Amino acid sequence: MITEQSVFLVVDDADSMRRINSNQLSRLGARQILLANNGLEARKILEARRVDVIVSDWNMPVMSGLDLLLWVRANQKLAHLPFIMITAECEREQVKQLITSGVSSILVKPYNPQDLAQHLARAMRHRPQPQLAVQAKSEAARVMPKVAQRRPTLLVVDDMPDNLSLIAGLFREDYRVRVAQDGSKALAICTSDDPPDLLLLDVMMPNMDGFELASQLRSHPQASRIPLIFITAMDEPDARRKAMELGAVEFVGKPIEPALLRLQVSNLLRHVERHCQVQAEYNGLLDLARLRDDVEQIVRHDLKAPLSGILGLARSLLEGGNLLPGQEHMLRLLEDSSQQVLSMIDLSAVLHRIETGSFELQPSAVALPALLAGMVEAARMTYQSKALVIELDLPDPTCSESLSALGERRLCYSLLNNLLKNACEAAPEGSRVRVQLRAGEQLNVLMENQPAVPPDFRPHFFDKYSSLGKKNGSGLGTYSARQLALAQGGSLELQVDDARNTTRLLLALPRLDALDVEFEVAI
Repeated sequence: MITEQSVFLVVDDADSMRRINSNQLSRLGARQILLANNGLEARKILEARRVDVIVSDWNMPVMSGLDLLLWVRANQKLAHLPFIMITAECEREQVKQLITSGVSSILVKPYNPQDLAQHLARAMRHRPQPQLAVQAKSEAARVMPKVAQRRPTLLVVDDMPDNLSLIAGLFREDYRVRVAQDGSKALAICTSDDPPDLLLLDVMMPNMDGFELASQLRSHPQASRIPLIFITAMDEPDARRKAMELGAVEFVGKPIEPALLRLQVSNLLRHVERHCQVQAEYNGLLDLARLRDDVEQIVRHDLKAPLSGILGLARSLLEGGNLLPGQEHMLRLLEDSSQQVLSMIDLSAVLHRIETGSFELQPSAVALPALLAGMVEAARMTYQSKALVIELDLPDPTCSESLSALGERRLCYSLLNNLLKNACEAAPEGSRVRVQLRAGEQLNVLMENQPAVPPDFRPHFFDKYSSLGKKNGSGLGTYSARQLALAQGGSLELQVDDARNTTRLLLALPRLDALDVEFEVAI
């Protein structure tokens, strides 16, 4: 997985975290590691150097990890890069935003080298090719890790064997217990690849006492978050205050009260357990999003063969002749329907290539007036029952030659058809849907309808799987339209006029005559 040629970019505003992440990557086999203080510095590195994996903190000044992720995914040359986001606990909606933005893996602080290695494997794993559908079922079975089976680890530190035996014995039934008789050994365990979840620490020990050990732990990036409980015969207020200053969550006096200590440990470990659950939840959300994409690929793959067979049978029967008029009509409908579904599957595959950065545009001239005229005529027939007035406003026909876009006809057809369909479905009965084509530096197609998109939905209008008021809507219409526009060098914007209660979508596509090229016009 990690080779000597692999180049890692570590992005964090904290020098200590950059060092610890760099050291952990080195221990995992990385030899080429670049460092950046924030997202903006990382952008400059990415523009100048080859990078294979990005490991970035979320909260940074100048440019956050999320902003860096959005920039990377929007960059055609970098969109494929594995991107691991490191964060403390955050809101579920923020995690969904990361997933929607294309994060490869989410790693929750604190973490150890094993955690980092697992998330590197997750991020660097290639997207699986379409396989048999049964594989999706086995994938679903592993989506949510079974965190409940994990036993937290306690480290008990005391130079007296009797005390070690007593305290360790209280917890062996419920937890994994490790022991150390001096501070040096405890420090080695806490800074190892397998640190404890909680430290039960005596103060008075030879060589390195509990206060000195706690101080060293708090200055170590990897061990600084381990919660600790001091257990000591010292009862002076100064000792208690010093323990609290070093980050202790409890200060327990000797002789201990076993039942009370068990409760204190149990309550504290609930917070540790919550951290593990948060990491598992983030992993599960990410895996579910990937599973949905994988299932889409499987469906595309598995549907094409039978649909092609149905289309071939229909054409064979039509070519064979000797059909009654009604039979021929039904076979024509079957042929058209099969071809439409195959086209939809092909378009879905195109959208997948756009998302993964592997799409290559094969442009030709697309005559937009003819394309729009056919769509509007079909929409008038389809939405007759709603009594919609669907207006088509085209420039003077004499300048039709200058109204050809530079793109792919099937992509233009799909995005325009999606926008018109959405406008007609959203428009109230008896209202007006306006379609206008204008030529400027680019070709601009405007679609306007009532009502205005609600304010709280506007930021999510182009989000994937985001749907408004449609029970069975997939939430892919406006998302795919915008992706198809961007893939052809165009843009798609939402404009809302609350005073007029209208929603307007403005599509811009490159003009053919603005470039010094010649193409055969596709109509």
